[in-house]
Amino acid sequence: MSRALNPEESELWARVTATIRPLSREPLTDGPIPVAKAEAAPPPVAPPTKPKGPAPRRAAVPPPPPRPGITLDGTWDRKLRSGSIQPDRIIDLHGLNLDGAWRAIDLALERAEVAGDRVLLLITGHHRPGEPPVQRGRIRAAVHDWLAVSRHAGRIAAVRGAHPRHGGGGSLYIVLRRR
Repeated sequence: MSRALNPEESELWARVTATIRPLSREPLTDGPIPVAKAEAAPPPVAPPTKPKGPAPRRAAVPPPPPRPGITLDGTWDRKLRSGSIQPDRIIDLHGLNLDGAWRAIDLALERAEVAGDRVLLLITGHHRPGEPPVQRGRIRAAVHDWLAVSRHAGRIAAVRGAHPRHGGGGSLYIVLRRR
């Protein structure tokens, strides 16, 4: 169901249609639009044949380093879940802004590698209710991404949530690989 255009709409439509250019380069005709006849389908093309001889060798691509979080065995996971592991180093991010937190994590990971530490406890702090909620918990939200792109990513075996005895939801365990 269509309606007739009022004079304002007709004028506007006329201005719009005056700016339209046809897609083809052939001039428009007022007559009926010609219907193209169906052409015969081209003959099927034979699939390409494989060249004889050995296949070209591709350069070996090294496998990507394992992502943090998927490389621990069940014993480690049980110890972390039960809170029976004592962290070798504690990183407390309370009172730091995003840049300060990143520098503190990077420095602590560097020192832990030099000292041969295996388990780090990263304290980010719990989410506290309040206004505005988007301003709270930014460090905690960024930690996993920071660790994944850090220069220490290849040395991180896993990142797990901490046991309540070590801070629970406000803390993380970072487990470094053995040397």
